[in-house]
Amino acid sequence: MTSFRISEAAALLGVSADTVRRWVDGGRLAAERDEHGHRIVPGAELAAFVRAQAAGEGAEGRFSSARNRMRGIVTAVVRDGVMAQVDIQAGPFRIVSLMSREAADELGLEVGVVAEAVVKSTTVVVERPDSP
Repeated sequence: MTSFRISEAAALLGVSADTVRRWVDGGRLAAERDEHGHRIVPGAELAAFVRAQAAGEGAEGRFSSARNRMRGIVTAVVRDGVMAQVDIQAGPFRIVSLMSREAADELGLEVGVVAEAVVKSTTVVVERPDSP
């Protein structure tokens, strides 16, 4: 079974290791001890925690078939006459969206604004950095 050190779980979640330790200490996230006494989070436990967090995060009142939502902060907005490029930093991930300038203006997208990237795609490439 895959397990993650506290620092690895933190990197995957886009939070600090101290935050993950507080979640473990508070009983929100299950962890075990490895043979050296270090805390590790079982992969299945981490996945369940992330699913529970995502299900409770502002989903009320929304009706959409899109399930891939990433909340972040707008780091750049480049507008021209018709189009806009919006960069969002969601945890460790940079998401770039091209949209009409009108849509960017209506949403009030500016650097520093919190926004949610909603992704629905028929093609998603999945890669594993550490193939078995």
